Amino acid sequence: MNNIESLYHLTEVVETAGTDIAPTYAEYVQLAFAIATDCGEAGREFFHRLCRLSAKYQHEHAERIYSNALIKQHGDIHLGTVFHLSEMAGIEFPKEKLMNNQTSATGTVSSPHQNLTHAHVYNKVDNEKTEDADEPEERLSGSEPHQPLPTFPTADWPQLLMRIISYGTTAAQQDILLLGSLTTLGASIERYVRCPYGGRFQSPCLQTFIVAPSAAGKGTLPFVRMLVEPIHEELRRQSEEELKRYHREKAAYDILGKERAKVEAPQMPLNKMFLIAGNNTGTGILQNIMDADGTGFICEAEADTISSAIGSEYGHWSDTLRKAFDHDRLSYNRRTDREYREVKRSYLSVLLSGTPAQVKSLIPSPENGLFSRQLFYYIYGIRAWVDQFDKDETDKEAFFTAMGLEWEKKLKLLKAHGIHTLRLTDEQKQEFNQHFSNLFDRSNIANGSEMNSSVARLAVNTCRIMAEVATLRTLETPQPYCPQTSNKQTFTPDKDIAIDNIKDNIITRWDITISPEDFKAVLGLVTPLYCHATHILSFLPPTEISHRINADRDAFFDALGNKFTRTQMLEQAEKMEIKANTALTWLKRLVKRRLITSVDGKGSYARVHVCAC
Repeated sequence: MNNIESLYHLTEVVETAGTDIAPTYAEYVQLAFAIATDCGEAGREFFHRLCRLSAKYQHEHAERIYSNALIKQHGDIHLGTVFHLSEMAGIEFPKEKLMNNQTSATGTVSSPHQNLTHAHVYNKVDNEKTEDADEPEERLSGSEPHQPLPTFPTADWPQLLMRIISYGTTAAQQDILLLGSLTTLGASIERYVRCPYGGRFQSPCLQTFIVAPSAAGKGTLPFVRMLVEPIHEELRRQSEEELKRYHREKAAYDILGKERAKVEAPQMPLNKMFLIAGNNTGTGILQNIMDADGTGFICEAEADTISSAIGSEYGHWSDTLRKAFDHDRLSYNRRTDREYREVKRSYLSVLLSGTPAQVKSLIPSPENGLFSRQLFYYIYGIRAWVDQFDKDETDKEAFFTAMGLEWEKKLKLLKAHGIHTLRLTDEQKQEFNQHFSNLFDRSNIANGSEMNSSVARLAVNTCRIMAEVATLRTLETPQPYCPQTSNKQTFTPDKDIAIDNIKDNIITRWDITISPEDFKAVLGLVTPLYCHATHILSFLPPTEISHRINADRDAFFDALGNKFTRTQMLEQAEKMEIKANTALTWLKRLVKRRLITSVDGKGSYARVHVCAC
């Protein structure tokens, strides 16, 4: 079967499925180059047929893209890319047809099975030809790991969080409600709560991505959006009133005639909002953030809403997400009207949910920075029918709306008292560093350096969550700003506040402490979040290493501990249903990388400690 015949069969499969295999502009251009390189002018018709499935399809624009691809032809992009894009979109192409397409060009139809995809993720190390080729490793198809991913440990969270969690019917639902509510409430707290870490103040602004197959239970997540809708609605009400006032003043100004020269023209008010639409342009998202003084919250139930917007002609605001994570300055300049705007610090939070197929659309590579900044949680697909009828007929929307109104009152109290800073004790800092040093060591064993930035930023997110949890706990106190009248946890004036100011009750900076119980509860989230991120990493194409590790292999070596024997390793492999040859190949590679060493040359091994500094 030649290239045209292969493309013909694939096009028929894609058209039957009615799937847009190139939803972003970057993938759209890749599609054109891939077909043009191997099929030339004969591939133009098939390019149109594949593009026509998109709602954004324009015949003239597609013609120009394909003609340009014919002229410039990228020799490193072949027809295999079309199969790869199809697999990412969930299209299954008959394996026997793939096997009949043997060509010599790298990346053509003969090699699409070497690519990692969304729909068919290889959850084991790739079987490339290496010095270990005589020891084949097992593969698993599908997006779910062989070993179960951990859920969060049970903890006594602040009352508001416990009420939210109680609406989850499974451990996974309770976890995503906890993670979602921390992201949502942290977005509304923004600059008013902070924790010093890494030489700067970190506010509880998180970027969270809940990943699950369709109908797996992530539908409970949108309820947490209701916690901050009263804040958004209040801002919108104020903006509408200011806009009406502006129109009245503008009308009066317009009828002044010559007298207008003596009066200052009214200014269009800022378009303030808290909930920012993910379907947005690059400049639009910046305007929304700047109009709200650097704050905002993006909450989308379908992650491809954002990936499609970022990939559009006027999108490209992935860098805005990356900068906002670090509270960096955001700015833009318009040449036409010479308008320059900036905000010195940004406090944007993001809460997304989507299927495994939507991960790579938003995060094409672990190297683009978004991967390490996100908190991930993976939910397993449904395996059995679950009764969805609520015996109590609970109106969850009403409960979450009520909690949102309650939270709005507490938030106003918090903001009225200024800035609140979490102060960890020396013992807590030492335990924090030891915990992450161990995790950094574990990550190097399982993933080389590919997860280093993720572990580093997970530490940043952990500090942010600690500051938020400590704040929520303190707000439970009837008088949180009166430490002398309560034996419970309260806010205390910052040590640098003048004594006279404290006597006059002029305090704009407060210190927070986190209880040992809450400290351990937040630290208990770290390892599960790391494991879920490691699994999500397997959806993305490998970068500097050819042998991609995943959650299963990470769990395997973590179960072995710091010291183990060859016999113990094989017993653990059997227990976890991992083939013996696979385990031995993993061990051989780690020994070659000097991350595991042979202790006595007789089958005893130990991890080599890797410093996290």
